Amino acid sequence: MFLWLAHFSNWLTGLNIFQYTTFRAVMAALTALAFSLMFGPWTIRRLTALKCGQAVRTDGPQTHLVKNGTPTMGGSLILTAITVSTLLWGNWANPYIWILLGVLLATGALGFYDDWRKVVYKDPNGVSAKFKMVWQSSVAIIAGLALFYLATNSANNILIVPFFKQVALPLGVVGFLVLSYLTIVGTSNAVNLTDGLDGLAAFPVVLVAAGLAIFAYASGHSQFAQYLQLPYVAGANEVVIFCTAMCGACLGFLWFNAYPAQVFMGDVGALALGAALGTVAVIIRQEFVLVIMGGLFVVEAISVMLQVGWYKRTKKRIFLMAPIHHHYEQKGWKETQVVVRFWIITIVLVLIGLSTLKIR
Repeated sequence: MFLWLAHFSNWLTGLNIFQYTTFRAVMAALTALAFSLMFGPWTIRRLTALKCGQAVRTDGPQTHLVKNGTPTMGGSLILTAITVSTLLWGNWANPYIWILLGVLLATGALGFYDDWRKVVYKDPNGVSAKFKMVWQSSVAIIAGLALFYLATNSANNILIVPFFKQVALPLGVVGFLVLSYLTIVGTSNAVNLTDGLDGLAAFPVVLVAAGLAIFAYASGHSQFAQYLQLPYVAGANEVVIFCTAMCGACLGFLWFNAYPAQVFMGDVGALALGAALGTVAVIIRQEFVLVIMGGLFVVEAISVMLQVGWYKRTKKRIFLMAPIHHHYEQKGWKETQVVVRFWIITIVLVLIGLSTLKIR
């Protein structure tokens, strides 16, 4: 919205600053941060009044039982902050903005419905796995189709392998859709599985979004893209606005979600944030980099798949408890130790992901 002020720079030179992506990205982050901090207490009070309290699983770590009744569905605050900030500072003429917001809000609606059934209707299972998969798949396929037909050249339809500049696999429409589906749906569910401890998911999302923002800025700048041998994606610079809004919103939410949490993100936040990160990676053609940066999310998801699969086959468990963050709790790590150590791992992984910009 504020971008239009740059059109009046002939009358007031200072308004020219609104055309710069870097300025708008910083302001998007600060706006989302301020929004989350300002409306966080009100959101917590409303969720408490509506009795949207989290039901803690009795077969989980016993130390978590004290969290029973903590307000959940706090992710609605994150999604609102991201949407407001992106609309204020983004370019409405850019189609990527609307695709990202569409994916964010569509998967957020699914998470909201799932959370609502759990806390209001006292349905511990929420929506069925089949319903959830159909919804997520529909969102991912629609987004994939839109992104495929927005591609301006063949470089926007390739699979890039990090560290190997000569390895770039061309994708047809089917290959592009399959990759988009796996990236968006997989990341959505992986972030949701990670959101099991106070602050565990929020800060890694900030770190990964910030890392992808750097790639988006380079991919949206023709000279940077050519120098770094990245596919040039026209308009990808506006993706930076969305990413920084996500960073600011999650940081503001973390203020209230840090141990001991006053509010939980819930599926409404985790499913949406994961899907949004996956969509960003598809836009800038950095799906493998997302796997590296979001390695924590990947390991959390794999730990659950291994645990369930192995138990069904042998009636034995690989981990003391899954997802893997509960395994370390069962081994004697305190919750804050698990969270901070997983944050540190994510910082290292994001730095490794950023190194692929030059190491090829």
